[in-house]
Amino acid sequence: MPTQRPADNAPPDDTADLVEDVLALVERIPIGRVMSYGAVADAVGRGGPRQVGAVMARYGGSVPWHRVVTASGRTPPGHEQEALRRLREEGVPLRGQYVNMRVAAWYPDEAGAG
Repeated sequence: MPTQRPADNAPPDDTADLVEDVLALVERIPIGRVMSYGAVADAVGRGGPRQVGAVMARYGGSVPWHRVVTASGRTPPGHEQEALRRLREEGVPLRGQYVNMRVAAWYPDEAGAG
């Protein structure tokens, strides 16, 4: 995954807030839990799964990128094996090569969420 933050490779002004909000939220996903691209978009209140995916692809290397997956639990394209390795180390429940979203999905409004 890329390692640049927006300050290192600044996006246009109209997307800078989205980038910062997405990265800040992903940093809060607890160990052992995941969020889908769409859930991240819903939580930050703008964009959609594709926009979140674009943010993660370009700027996500400095946050726990492996904790953001598709709604079906598929890990980031092109990084599947590394993501699965990290998720296993964190104790994320898997069903084969997919995250068990019924058990592992996290939402920032859950009780005790940072």
